[in-house]
Amino acid sequence: MTTHRLYYDDSYLQSFDARVLSCLPAEPFSSDSGMIPAWEVVLDQSAFYPTSGGQPNDLGCLGDAKVLAVRDDGEDVLHIVDRELSRGSVSGSIDWQRRFDHMQQHTGQHLLSAVFHERFGLETVSFHLGSELSTIDLRGPEPKSDLLEGAQRAANVVIFEDRPVNVRYGTADQLAAIGVRKQVERQGLLRAVEIEAADLEPCGGTHVKSTGQIGMILVRRCTKIRQDWRVEFACGSRAEVLASSDFQLLRRLSEHLHCAPEDTLAALEKSATERNASLKNLRGISQQLAEARADLLVSATAVTANGLRLVAQTLEGPQSELLLPLANELAKKENTIALLVTEDSGQLIFAQHASSGKDMQALLQTVSDSFPLKGGGTKDFVRAKLADPKHSAAALALAQKTILR
Repeated sequence: MTTHRLYYDDSYLQSFDARVLSCLPAEPFSSDSGMIPAWEVVLDQSAFYPTSGGQPNDLGCLGDAKVLAVRDDGEDVLHIVDRELSRGSVSGSIDWQRRFDHMQQHTGQHLLSAVFHERFGLETVSFHLGSELSTIDLRGPEPKSDLLEGAQRAANVVIFEDRPVNVRYGTADQLAAIGVRKQVERQGLLRAVEIEAADLEPCGGTHVKSTGQIGMILVRRCTKIRQDWRVEFACGSRAEVLASSDFQLLRRLSEHLHCAPEDTLAALEKSATERNASLKNLRGISQQLAEARADLLVSATAVTANGLRLVAQTLEGPQSELLLPLANELAKKENTIALLVTEDSGQLIFAQHASSGKDMQALLQTVSDSFPLKGGGTKDFVRAKLADPKHSAAALALAQKTILR
């Protein structure tokens, strides 16, 4: 059997008639409501696009059956449906909103890839059409923000010119002779999609009739993916939704910062500068407080029989911010051991001056045998977090008892 693919010549075909050639039970299909029974249907002809080349499959109906997925099976198109169909005639209908959205994204991808290739020498090595954003992976040097903006602008110029988008057929040699962007090694008659005076690319996907129907292209961001650069973009109604969402976010930020939208970046930079200055001042004050607190604690702590000062403290509320600087200051005092824990978060630090001669790692292991925690450190300094902060007082008491043995 060979399914005649109606979408090859008419991507705008929304309904069609066909004959059911076979309908066989399939593996249960995973749906939002759980696993459901499914059947594989092969038709003599179909307008349903199967998942291929980075473009997801169409959805819709075959008679009363809901089309759950569409897959390639050699020369056949397999329609995965939610009920059994009888052999004979059946009418198919495409989910047009989904189809047209995919057409906009896919044609937009061809155009954007052509611009990156022709103007900037960046080759597209893969394409993925997602549910909200689409991506292309580019190979070559990193495309900086000005290059991304330039590619977006150049692609949108072609869109606004509303150039025709046509389907061409020919052998690999024939297509190469007229400037196909990507060479293919397949034999026989090939299908290619042409954007007038912009691109010619072998492709079996569905596309719009003219670039104007792409609407517009919005390039979002670029990230490093192994040796390539992944560019996120959206076309058509998706671009409109994202642009509107971006502006609403910008508007809310500007209102929060009490400035005009166009002044948001400057306001954020000012706020960050002020925050950094405040944090620097706070760290300085915290350090001074930790030094003073360490002196008081050491002077108020009696020396044990073996000449050690053991400072065991539970820090609560704002005092928790002193956990690290206080531990560091206490560990500077000769023959001093600091056992500190925060009551609210269950964070703890065991630290000692090297002259104390204990092993903080061994002490932490003893505590962890009774109270689950994660952490580690050195012989003189360990830091950890208790799985349950309610055990803070008990863990501190155990550590203190262990040291005093």
